[in-house]
Amino acid sequence: MRVGVQLPEVEREVRWPELVSMACAAERVGFDSIWVGDHLLYRGNGTPERGPWEAWTQLAGLAAATERVRLGPLVACTAFHAPAMLAKQAATVDEISGGRLVLALGAGWNEPEFRAFGLPFDHRASRFEESFEVIRRLMAGEYVTFRGRYVDVEDAVLLPPPTRRPRLMIGSTGERVLRAALPWVDAWNSWFDWYGNIPEGFARGNAKISRAVEAVGRDPAEIERSACLMVAMDDAPGERSHDAEAPPVPAAGIVGTIDAMREAGADEVILVVDPITERSIEELGASLAAVLTA
Repeated sequence: MRVGVQLPEVEREVRWPELVSMACAAERVGFDSIWVGDHLLYRGNGTPERGPWEAWTQLAGLAAATERVRLGPLVACTAFHAPAMLAKQAATVDEISGGRLVLALGAGWNEPEFRAFGLPFDHRASRFEESFEVIRRLMAGEYVTFRGRYVDVEDAVLLPPPTRRPRLMIGSTGERVLRAALPWVDAWNSWFDWYGNIPEGFARGNAKISRAVEAVGRDPAEIERSACLMVAMDDAPGERSHDAEAPPVPAAGIVGTIDAMREAGADEVILVVDPITERSIEELGASLAAVLTA
């Protein structure tokens, strides 16, 4: 079982030195991976406007600041960049990291940020299908010519050639997105609210994904399962609101919950921590010492 941690996104305003310190702390205490959200802006629903730093720029800096941990976007929205450009960015980050990137992809969902940044929100599944084909073929080292309704590239190639094809992960539960990605990806990831943040819920959702994998002609054992898990360091909400339908796991019970997630079919758990600070990372690392060194 691998255990990763998501770095702050918009819980509060976090400057670069603190982000680097948290990443280095996660590596030091033994976490297997660090992740950053790929969003541009949150607004509406009566909450203050919030925005994170750009994901791929962060990943490049974190790749240079760390040595061992895997790192990736959670998850990269294919609509935010032309697909060939996204593949170019991913190949560059993988090179900087020495082959530690996990290229996790999704179609996006947060309409206000699409509108604010002039990005089309329509036909997201169709746009994903076309973008994903271009990205995964470029990452595999192909010369790609593709003429679709939304994507048009001619004899595109990544040079210098990537040293390897990064691991591909799909972060979605949408039927069409899964149908496009599951024939090719190495892993599938779920956000915690999709399965209620409980092992039993993950087991039920995981069974659905296994059926979807079989439907595209693959053995379910070929695709690793990754689950985000929300963890509360204290009883009261800190930087995040607590969802009554997906309540956070208390930090005191984290070892047992991770064991239960393994039994439910998870190969990896990515902790979404409230509050997310360097101290939280260090405390969780101490609690999970036996798990992280297993």
